Amino acid sequence: MIVMMLFVGSSMELSSKSISSFPETPDTLDASYLVSSRHHEKVMPSQVLSSTELKRLNSLSIADAVRYFSGVQIKDYGGIGGLKTINVRSLGSQHVGVFYDGIQLGNAQNGQIDLGRFSLDNMEAVSLYNGQKSSSAQSAKDYASASSVYMRTRTPVFIGGKRTNLKASLAAGSFATVNPSILWEQKLSDNVSSSLSTEYLYTSGKYKFSYTKKDGYDTTAVRQNGDVSALRVEAGLFGKIPDGLWKAKAYFYNSERGYPGAFVREEPGKFRHEDRQWDRNFFAQGNFSKEYESVKFSLSAKYSHDYLRYLSDPRLDVTTMFVDNNYLQQEAYLSAATELVITDWLDADFAIDYQFNTLKSNLVNFVYPSRSTLLAASSLSIHLSRFTAQGRVLYSMIDDYVKVGEAAAPKNVYTPTAAFQYTPFTDKGLAIRGFYKKIFRMPTLNDLYYTFIGNKNLKPESATQFDLGLYYSKSWQKGLVRSVGVSADGYFNKVKDKIIAIPTSNQFQWTMINLGYVEIRGVDVSADASFDIDKVRADLRATYTFQKAQDKTDKSSSYYGGQIPYIPWHSGSVVASLQYRDWSLNYSFLYTGERYSSSANIPENHTQPWYTSDMSASKLFSLPLDREFKLSLELNNLFNQQYEVVQCYPMPGINFRIVTTFTL
Repeated sequence: MIVMMLFVGSSMELSSKSISSFPETPDTLDASYLVSSRHHEKVMPSQVLSSTELKRLNSLSIADAVRYFSGVQIKDYGGIGGLKTINVRSLGSQHVGVFYDGIQLGNAQNGQIDLGRFSLDNMEAVSLYNGQKSSSAQSAKDYASASSVYMRTRTPVFIGGKRTNLKASLAAGSFATVNPSILWEQKLSDNVSSSLSTEYLYTSGKYKFSYTKKDGYDTTAVRQNGDVSALRVEAGLFGKIPDGLWKAKAYFYNSERGYPGAFVREEPGKFRHEDRQWDRNFFAQGNFSKEYESVKFSLSAKYSHDYLRYLSDPRLDVTTMFVDNNYLQQEAYLSAATELVITDWLDADFAIDYQFNTLKSNLVNFVYPSRSTLLAASSLSIHLSRFTAQGRVLYSMIDDYVKVGEAAAPKNVYTPTAAFQYTPFTDKGLAIRGFYKKIFRMPTLNDLYYTFIGNKNLKPESATQFDLGLYYSKSWQKGLVRSVGVSADGYFNKVKDKIIAIPTSNQFQWTMINLGYVEIRGVDVSADASFDIDKVRADLRATYTFQKAQDKTDKSSSYYGGQIPYIPWHSGSVVASLQYRDWSLNYSFLYTGERYSSSANIPENHTQPWYTSDMSASKLFSLPLDREFKLSLELNNLFNQQYEVVQCYPMPGINFRIVTTFTL
């Protein structure tokens, strides 16, 4: 078992017997940068869930897993099929970059990535970086968001002369859920290997929930139109060259789902929604990296093709208008990055990225926008015995083009970042760190050009971040306590020229304007500990977040200074696990405190706190010829809590899943 604790500037790793002989990729290494001979300090606040930790969380998707990071809120619109977006430190989902195997996932249309689409089946690690990641020879895109989520899939590892790894899983559970998957890894030569991962998911999405009627008594209904049918296929090639690596990946996702919609408390029984959505996503990407003495070079490229169809039919649901819209996004991306080691204590990094996006739709009067984005980043890093400092500048040049009408004016923006880490003692167990970052997010194509709503004169939405924190970590080879780690960060964020929608003279037509201003003050705390109790291994992880995120847009408003929607003042999580030989028992707890569904912090908008408890137990069976069989039972929302993450979108009560896994 590998337990990883990564705080801002260091990582600490403890190993014992793995619960499965299916080889794990080393959690502390980024597959894109295995060739680096130099330790590159990470001076930004970061959190990591390794593959071992992900298996403990009863999580079906990336959205379920990242909820256990401090400072994170997930907007979940109900059940497996509901949209799930991430918000980090209250800056908004469009300020979060989401990366898949080192290359950012794009959505120029609305800037949001649905994390519920991404499975944990083939995932090696999930990381969250506040500010930005700080690896060597990384792309300019890595600097272009206020925070970033990194998903890293498996890189094949072959042990003991094996040439083939095979894992087959079947999960089944509540709401008619069926989820088979297969992972096949093949060693093609001493320097080349391949992988093929495929997965299918079906669920009816029908679950019971309780609600309070207008006359004051509780009743029960069944969530409808939450079914999902999704297929994922992923293929990869991995190669080694002298002092370098290369990899190529193709990804295909095809799904049909129902959108269950909001239920209406004032009209009990009218919970029928018939909206449907079809997604067909494909991307192909590759990375090449090589090291020459004092120079490290990395080249990345990607093409993506994303199709979406949304249908709302009043013949099936009389409460809706007829909508049958389709959208096609295409993206081409190229990045080149270099790290230059100038001296033992001074590094320089340079990166340049180019991206081109197009958007087509069957909307009436659609302008068919496209966007050209050029990013250039340069940085200097100083590494002394107890002090590390990094300074970066990102240049962004964005040009839009439209086939009908006039495009938004070009944007040319420089944004700086400065970060430091100081270790007062020689053992480096304690460190103090901080950063300042100014960044912006470009208005999306919907913000600028959506029919009757878009506003081509919008300015970019800018964010300024200040962070000061510390961490402490220590490990022991013997004794009851094997490791401890504590991390705490205080931060102050500002968002200016916030893009919001307001109604025009016609309530059916809205427009986008730069009006909002938000100030966020918060504290993130996390702690990890590992214990050896005779033959039992125990691991504990806890997080806590306090946030005061105030809307300070209009001083004349009676709601000036109110907590912004869906941001709780207090939230936290606990994950605990016990392992004895081939048995494993895991418990996870999530808490979200009271919050409001609007900046008008009045009783009508008050949303109650909620918590969930999940448990799982597993047993590993050894079979002849080095084969293994694992059986797991998961119970989610153990105490059947009735709650809503987003108002009027009820979440499932108690539910279960049985998972069987065969490996050879």
